[in-house]
Amino acid sequence: MSVAISLTVNGEPVSREVDPRLLLSQLLRDDLCLTGTHVGCDTSQCGACTVHLDGLSVKSCAVLAVQADGTHVLTIEGIAGPDGALHPMQAAFREHHGLQCGFCTPGMVMGAIELARTAPDLEEATIRDGLEGNLCRCTGYQNIVKAVRAGAQAMREG
Repeated sequence: MSVAISLTVNGEPVSREVDPRLLLSQLLRDDLCLTGTHVGCDTSQCGACTVHLDGLSVKSCAVLAVQADGTHVLTIEGIAGPDGALHPMQAAFREHHGLQCGFCTPGMVMGAIELARTAPDLEEATIRDGLEGNLCRCTGYQNIVKAVRAGAQAMREG
């Protein structure tokens, strides 16, 4: 049995017939070829699959595609400017070396963007708390914290 869904992904309308058990991460990666949404654990522990669902960060491996029916999904591929310019948070991660292998980076960036939009102050403790559901196995998080702080500042100024 398939279920018809319609959603908007990175500003583009998408309609599909999907298995009711299909995860949003699978729809994004396998069907829509948006492979920037990484799947690291399939148990919503690592945060590599973080996307924005109607403006809120969610772990797409914990959301069924049918639950996203009628929503707006934003992935890492959709945050760059229309001219291809990096989003301020992406630029800050690059500038402050907030990545090493890069596997966690898309989820970190997506989580950091929401954090920068919603947190009144971005002290180190606030950033660390806000990103605790996003695991990085390479860094000591120091440069990630610096990148988030700089990215949030650039978002406020831009």
